[in-house]
Amino acid sequence: MLNTLNTAATGMTAQSRQIETISNNLANADTTSFKKSRTDFQDLLYHNLQAPGAATSATTQNPTGVQIGVGVRVAGNVRDHEDGTLRPTQRDLDIAIEGGGFLSVQKPSGEIGYTRDGSLRVGAEGRIETASGYPIVPEMQIPPNSREIQISFDGRVSVKDEAGQVQEIGQIQLSAFANASGLQAEGGNLYNVTPASGAPVPGTPMEGGYGRVFQGYLEASNVNPTVEMTDMIRAQRMYELNSKVISTADQMMNALNQVR
Repeated sequence: MLNTLNTAATGMTAQSRQIETISNNLANADTTSFKKSRTDFQDLLYHNLQAPGAATSATTQNPTGVQIGVGVRVAGNVRDHEDGTLRPTQRDLDIAIEGGGFLSVQKPSGEIGYTRDGSLRVGAEGRIETASGYPIVPEMQIPPNSREIQISFDGRVSVKDEAGQVQEIGQIQLSAFANASGLQAEGGNLYNVTPASGAPVPGTPMEGGYGRVFQGYLEASNVNPTVEMTDMIRAQRMYELNSKVISTADQMMNALNQVR
């Protein structure tokens, strides 16, 4: 009976983690370029009271055996990097990436971070930076008195001066990863490289799977609130059912203790 209590407790813990993941998804349903996560579960070890195929007589075998599971555990969180919808903003320095590429940015520590958030700004020194003030890599400077910024599908950045002359100042570079789900989320819409993600592979938009750059758009979160609410209701019910198992097991133990 104690095994029943422990097994149900693992179910409650697992569903609690599921609710935490869903709550984070819903909290970021309006966060630019946010990628939703899902929780993966695995069953735990089994008590093999009788192994499948064990002899039951001199000539017969048990076809299924007797295996009693001891619960569930969280195997991991998988981040879904499916593209979000493109939301028009009409800002010259808002860009959305359609495809699997990431912008590279330089953090204050000097390390390189990666982001899908294309809400860019012009910093005090004329650099193109993220909303957090991190310059994109490779660095690009907007000349003083520029009147218009143009960004093509392949990431070429051009500016128009007061005289109407167009000057190309650089090209946005993107990075791809063998396993984007292996990137470590840092917060602030940034990701860090890990051994699981593999090393970044730099490239330019419109090449391979790097994607296209859309000026005047931002990528919305790929969270579907309706799906998340449905998953939350199911997780809540599973939590309640496991709680009910504990209550039932407790009642059975009380009945056993009253046997004279």
